[in-house]
Amino acid sequence: MAKGRRSDFVPRAAQPQGGQAGMMAKIAQMQEDMRKTQEALEAELVNVTAAGGAITMVITGHQRVQSIKLDPALVDPNDIAMLEDTLVAAVNEAILASQEYAAKRLESVTGGISIPGLT
Repeated sequence: MAKGRRSDFVPRAAQPQGGQAGMMAKIAQMQEDMRKTQEALEAELVNVTAAGGAITMVITGHQRVQSIKLDPALVDPNDIAMLEDTLVAAVNEAILASQEYAAKRLESVTGGISIPGLT
């Protein structure tokens, strides 16, 4: 080794290409992966049970309720307010489950980087 040379020295021409162009390519790939994941979430379904299993809901990864099934025992014509409150709680629980599912799917694309508006 030449006197004064570092052992880890690599001439500039031999260094891997990357820099700004490489970063831009990585960002473009991440954007494409995010687009594909967002598209897939629209069709992916999350099953949620609430009210001790009396309500079963199916919701998409985009927080769109697809179906609600009620146990007939939950329906009391003399207590509509209780049914309404239970449905609100169940819908909110389903939305939260869908958001958590979407966040996990998107985290696999972003590698845990928080991107405002997407997670």
